[in-house]
Amino acid sequence: MKRGGMGCDADATRSFYSRRAASYAADTGDYSVSEHLTRFSALLAQDARVLELGCGSGRDSAWMLSKGFEVHPTDGIAEMAEQASARLGIPVAVLPFAQISALDSYDGVWANACLLHVPRHDLADILQRIQRALKPNGIFYASYKAGRGEGFDGLGRYYNYPDQDWLRLNYGRGWSSLEILAQQGGGYDGLPTPWLHVFARKADGGEQVV
Repeated sequence: MKRGGMGCDADATRSFYSRRAASYAADTGDYSVSEHLTRFSALLAQDARVLELGCGSGRDSAWMLSKGFEVHPTDGIAEMAEQASARLGIPVAVLPFAQISALDSYDGVWANACLLHVPRHDLADILQRIQRALKPNGIFYASYKAGRGEGFDGLGRYYNYPDQDWLRLNYGRGWSSLEILAQQGGGYDGLPTPWLHVFARKADGGEQVV
């Protein structure tokens, strides 16, 4: 992975997905249900209201919709939202993470392999926005490529590359549970990749963890 300062590389990462939206959606659209999505769905009521962030091709939203959840798919890239909308047959909102403003609205937030592109200095604020968007006891899942500092992959995309301690610090307070699972996996670049999978439950006013 390439290392370096953030600079305008957030724009370069957005440009990567906007320019390659159609091919990226085609390459990632085939679906095999992940163990993490299965677990996430099992933690929700049948009529749960779910916000998906960074929905990409729309494959995860498609599966959740098929299970009867009220899913609100979103992506921060307009071209990716268009690809997902064409697949799902419903509008997909363009929602940059910094514009999340819902309050106590969702039973679950699903953010698979998308918050890993958030600049390190912005992540804590966005995680708090997500927490506020959840109802009390709401479930939040996100996944990150693990590391020890921000950098770039061979395709020029920025990643925050967190370790577990840094993630716990940035998730902050307000969660009744926070579990981080470390696993080996792969990525769009075809390289073996260490991942961190985070399941968090919003507190209901009772005990909180850091």
